[in-house]
Amino acid sequence: MQIANAHTHITVTVRHEEITDSLRDYVTKKIQGIHLDYPKIVEAKAILDVQKNRHIAEIILFCTNHITIDASTEGKDMYAAIDETISKITRRMRKHKTRLLKKQRANRGQDTIRHLDEKVYAADFLDVVPDEEPEHDPEPMIIHREGYRMRTMLKEDAIMALELSDKPFIVYNNERRNVTQILYRRSDGDYAIIEP
Repeated sequence: MQIANAHTHITVTVRHEEITDSLRDYVTKKIQGIHLDYPKIVEAKAILDVQKNRHIAEIILFCTNHITIDASTEGKDMYAAIDETISKITRRMRKHKTRLLKKQRANRGQDTIRHLDEKVYAADFLDVVPDEEPEHDPEPMIIHREGYRMRTMLKEDAIMALELSDKPFIVYNNERRNVTQILYRRSDGDYAIIEP
């Protein structure tokens, strides 16, 4: 799991008041402290509004996969409003992640068995009498070729990527050890890694 969002562009805007460095740093640290793996934050905007006795904090996160998460809170203290808004944002991010994982788990059991049309060929198709064995084994043929982009990531990120995909395994370069690994789920539900 990542500790902080790397290279997130954060814009802090304050309305009806001058922004202080401490307030800008506080908002920036709070947004960078959101340490959920999914959805990954690409850009963040914080809009802080001060009106008479009301302090309004609104945070908008632009994430990968075209996900936009926003929340706003109104309070008497700006720092408390920011904290409450950050907690709303993290709850919504967890909700997105949980929905995605439930959807992936629900779809995992479907479409796993593919039925092929049955075809009957004449006995002379193989040029072999049915009681005799063929002289040589038939040569295997490639039925489907698929491109695969190997990524460099941590083991924990690979587990998350496997959970989010419908593939039975994932091949990746381990960022810590700099080796190629194959991660798959065993029949008992645990994960296993093969190093070729």
